[in-house]
Amino acid sequence: MRSDWLSELWRYKELLYFLAWREVKVRYKQAALGAAWAIIQPLFTMIIFTLFFGRLAGVASNGIPYPIFCYCALVPWTYLSGVLNMAGNSLVNNSNLITKVYFPRVFVPASSAVAGLLDFLIGSSVLVLLMVYYRVRPSWALLLAPVFLLGIVLVTLGVSMFFAALNVRFRDVKHTLPFLIQIWLFCTPIIYPATVVPARFRPLLLLNPCWGIIEGFRSSFFPAAHIDVLPCVLSMAAAVGVFLLGGLYFRRTEQNFADII
Repeated sequence: MRSDWLSELWRYKELLYFLAWREVKVRYKQAALGAAWAIIQPLFTMIIFTLFFGRLAGVASNGIPYPIFCYCALVPWTYLSGVLNMAGNSLVNNSNLITKVYFPRVFVPASSAVAGLLDFLIGSSVLVLLMVYYRVRPSWALLLAPVFLLGIVLVTLGVSMFFAALNVRFRDVKHTLPFLIQIWLFCTPIIYPATVVPARFRPLLLLNPCWGIIEGFRSSFFPAAHIDVLPCVLSMAAAVGVFLLGGLYFRRTEQNFADII
């Protein structure tokens, strides 16, 4: 990314805040339950996964109670999937703004990622309650949780920029993206631990940038859990790569947005 573009982003940094705040207000406007949806979605997903995968299918959870095992991974995943669903169509939804006023277009999908952090914090409150209920006493490894959260944000921003820009030209992206997110869910260790995957297949799974990040985020909450350093480092490196590639593609295509949107 060129330095002049980065300096321009810095000059308009206040705009990112206002767009993110607008995103929050629009999302919860006339919503009966308001911000409670940030808790309801991962909580009920956790209940369903616990019933079907934890109880009926007997999926292993490495000695961790399955509800909190699943919820730890669902909190960052819900952030990622929710932001992608919003950001993928964000440029098209803001076509009137884009065609009339100049500002860094990347702030449109980025505002969804920033606004989604509020949902992440609200959803994390239930995680704290689950830790108290199951008497989980975190160790020093909990200090690594913000690092893994940063990795999730980078992946989310990179993929959001790519699909938001792609959706300007190909409008069927909004139909394809939910399907891809659903497949991505089952390719990520959320309802199962990474250890259930045979060792010979794990190098292929490392192509998923969320693999080591989600597993590392969950492991950081449990003293008895082992954080596998290599997958975490590789996933963090992949997250940076996804962010840079998404930003480069967005930068190359944004000059045509106003003409084709």
